[in-house]
Amino acid sequence: MQQASTAVPAGPGAVTTVRQPELLLADYHFDVPLDHKAPEGELIRLYAREVVAAEKTGAERDRLPWLVYLQGGPGCGADRPVGRYGWLDRALDEYRVLLLDQRGTGRSTPANRQTLPLRGGPAEQAEYLSHFRADAIVRDCELIRRRLIGDRPWTVLGQSFGGFCALTYLSHAPEGLDAVLIAGGLPAIDPDTDVDAVYRAAYPRMERKILAHYARYPRDAAIVRDLVRHLTDHEEVLTDGTRLTVPALQQLGFLLGTGDGSHRLHYLLEDAFVPTADGPRLGDAFREQVAAVLSRAATPLYSLLLESTYAQDGRATNWSAERVRAEFPAFDAGKAVTEDRPVLLTGETVHPWMLDTHAALRPLRRTAELLAERTGWGPLYDTERLARNTVPVAAVIYHDDLYVDTAHSLATARAIRGVRTWVTDEFEHDGIRAGGRRVLDRLLRLARDERG
Repeated sequence: MQQASTAVPAGPGAVTTVRQPELLLADYHFDVPLDHKAPEGELIRLYAREVVAAEKTGAERDRLPWLVYLQGGPGCGADRPVGRYGWLDRALDEYRVLLLDQRGTGRSTPANRQTLPLRGGPAEQAEYLSHFRADAIVRDCELIRRRLIGDRPWTVLGQSFGGFCALTYLSHAPEGLDAVLIAGGLPAIDPDTDVDAVYRAAYPRMERKILAHYARYPRDAAIVRDLVRHLTDHEEVLTDGTRLTVPALQQLGFLLGTGDGSHRLHYLLEDAFVPTADGPRLGDAFREQVAAVLSRAATPLYSLLLESTYAQDGRATNWSAERVRAEFPAFDAGKAVTEDRPVLLTGETVHPWMLDTHAALRPLRRTAELLAERTGWGPLYDTERLARNTVPVAAVIYHDDLYVDTAHSLATARAIRGVRTWVTDEFEHDGIRAGGRRVLDRLLRLARDERG
């Protein structure tokens, strides 16, 4: 079992690692408490990358305000930039940008099937991961801010789950914030909107998205039915060791949350079968591409912690998406095939069967079960403090977002004093990437109450 480190938290160590065209990059490492309620206890290491426009050097660079980017997820490392692009291009006009690998991700102290056994058994692993929610990430950010810039506030840009973290930040440490910019990440904050309510709102959106896809690409409905028949009769193992079952196939609907996702799904499906001596079989190219979409090797914390991001009432999440799915029988793929109906695909959901099908999750089966059974999850948002908010907040809300319910986001916006919103159907959930510079510029103008 890994021995706890109780060293004094280290200050930032910065080393310029590379100069890219138009960019100057530097590495930072920070030691922070695993449990911020026990700051003298075990430490974990966080990694962050500073990105600055190459022409901003010396005193000009030192005068730049900071913007910290909180990545979507949970369990995803920050962007790895290659030159100026999209939202980063706009941010670098006036900020020093910090790309934080949130705890357990990227180059921060890793948490996956290879490293978690160092903690001990499943119970110890689950206890360790209970400290990986948005409240801990916010406290990490506050320690980093004070070590980098002292008492000066900074701007936070939160994408998806990063937006959830930004609202937790606004709830617990608004003094650290100059402005908050949120892209597709205004979660339900009403204590009465529990995790089950989140998924009851999600399944109808999933149905709308897949039926719209079939309307655009009618032949895909027949291909998916053929795939369900094939997987019912044949065991298929993907190139990464993941078992492709019918429910796993249905998770390809995850693609439909992005602007180009419907087209990507179509091109994936049209190569599903190849002729062989034994009849039609899944093509190797299809199998490899599906493995890339479904794999959890790089993001195991997504599956382990997703439902806990909605848990605030002390109750266990208890595989909410799986339980609620039973209330929507239209998602029964076998019955859809029998009745010659379109097979509905799912989206941003995790299920207990994934602990058997997904190669990267099998060793963490009991850990995941313990997290699903865990009680005592505390509140992540302070609704009374948000109602008195004085920090400029701007949020883009994507109409009929697959991953974050629009009605929940609008209700949250009404509950936060002074928030400015931009509701659009021009983009899907990945608007901050697809719309890049234009989306961030609009958010900055909203936060500053500027026209245009």
